Amino acid sequence: MDIFPRKMPLGIQDFEKLRSEECVYVDKTQFVYGLTRISRPYFLGRPRRFGKSLFASTLKAYFLGKKHLFEGLAIAELEKDWTEYPVIYIDFNTGSSDSLQAVEILLNNLFNSYERVCGITEKDGNLSVRLASLIRTLYEQTGKKVVVLVDEYDKALVNTMYHPTVHEELLTFFKGFYGVLKGMDYALRFVFLTGVTKFAKVSVFSDLNQLTDISLDERYAEICGITEAELLSQFQPELHALAEATDKTYDDTVAEVKKRYDGYRFSEKEISIYNPFSILNTFDKNRYAYYWFKTGTTTFLANTLRKNNFDIRQFNDNVTLEVASIDEYRANETSLVPLLYQSGYLSIKSYNPKYDEFILGFPNEEVKYGFLKQLLPAFAPQVINNNSFSASRFEDALSNGDVEAFMNLLTAFYASIPYDAIKQEHRDEQYYQHLFYLLFTLMGQFVETEVKSAKGRADAVVKTADTIYVFEFKIDDGSTSSPTAAEEALAQIDDKHYLIPYSADARRLVKIGVEFSKAEKGIRRWLCVYQ
Repeated sequence: MDIFPRKMPLGIQDFEKLRSEECVYVDKTQFVYGLTRISRPYFLGRPRRFGKSLFASTLKAYFLGKKHLFEGLAIAELEKDWTEYPVIYIDFNTGSSDSLQAVEILLNNLFNSYERVCGITEKDGNLSVRLASLIRTLYEQTGKKVVVLVDEYDKALVNTMYHPTVHEELLTFFKGFYGVLKGMDYALRFVFLTGVTKFAKVSVFSDLNQLTDISLDERYAEICGITEAELLSQFQPELHALAEATDKTYDDTVAEVKKRYDGYRFSEKEISIYNPFSILNTFDKNRYAYYWFKTGTTTFLANTLRKNNFDIRQFNDNVTLEVASIDEYRANETSLVPLLYQSGYLSIKSYNPKYDEFILGFPNEEVKYGFLKQLLPAFAPQVINNNSFSASRFEDALSNGDVEAFMNLLTAFYASIPYDAIKQEHRDEQYYQHLFYLLFTLMGQFVETEVKSAKGRADAVVKTADTIYVFEFKIDDGSTSSPTAAEEALAQIDDKHYLIPYSADARRLVKIGVEFSKAEKGIRRWLCVYQ
């Protein structure tokens, strides 16, 4: 293995620095050429750490006429007229953006540097007026139209979306600030904004309604991220090195990388994209990890999903969303699915042209297991560190077919949830199903919940190498004097023929009726029958 592997551009979002330091670069310059043929304002939405900043920086280098940086790249063969234009580059990654004051400081410092170059000495206190003045001055001084590039335009809005007062102040400010661009079309050569979400519903874009949103345009589906063709053609040394480091074959390594980091989709067309941040980190460190997921936090999203009793089992490629709603933004807790997509926690899995809707699900294992791991404490606070539950013992019992052992451990798991952690009204059958789904999925087992048969739905089906377990849950709400919920659960498995879909399977079939008690806040009894 080469002790001096190729340089991965980790933490480098500047195109000039990347090229100057001879880092690995996946060529996206054909999209630069395609976008810049027309003087049109564009918006590109992608999840965090997905290459938006690097692409915006590539546009900057192109419009500044730095031809030498593009030698050997696709655009070198396409572009014949390397014209230099004045560029205003606004990067909201460079400073704090958690308040209007912080945004004003960032913009004031940026505009000061541009105004010094232009010789502007008289400055208005209004930042929108200063932006207009700067565009007009650059246009008049150079005789060329101005390029405006705004990276992560919505960072401050996303950071404050659950702080209503600050958020509303920023919305009002940005509405006027970006509105300047519409009125100066005569002096603008090109406008490009990147971000996570499009705040169309709350008027930020109302004054920029001429923006062309390319976020779901299939022509630009590959503009950020890494395609499978790019992975296999440009990362051969790294794939072989990773295979050697993990003692796997090359083919197994490619399959593992795909399973962990592929699966993002940004159009109706089936074009699958790998997460560039995770790919580059994996190749740089020569080991697998949840690199992208660890850079963000989903605590608020996890708690909100639990609070609103959202059926998290839908995330397995079963969340339906109209195309018109996928870029929707609302600053409340009841419209999280579009935000989960925009943030990269869900991705497009398929498109239904009849109803013009997308089916969403987890893009890959990194996101799936990272997100579910974050969800578990929201449903079962303090359980993870509780000594009454052992993940390794649970897995061993399940794999060995020791039903009594793993049901006793499961009982201990539910019993370890603090009595006041989850409100009584939320401890319904779905709550227990959610916990079951989270627990078994994170244990690496194949879990299905509410599995359809000819006459109904089994609550859960768990498959191991040699056994299929069919579970039915019943809640004892204390309305009857004799506890019979476990017996009723077993009877339902028989009455509804839940085992029939698996009757041809060579594995052993086991049916388990589980009785949850609202009064005792956990499992009271369970019954098991082997077929």
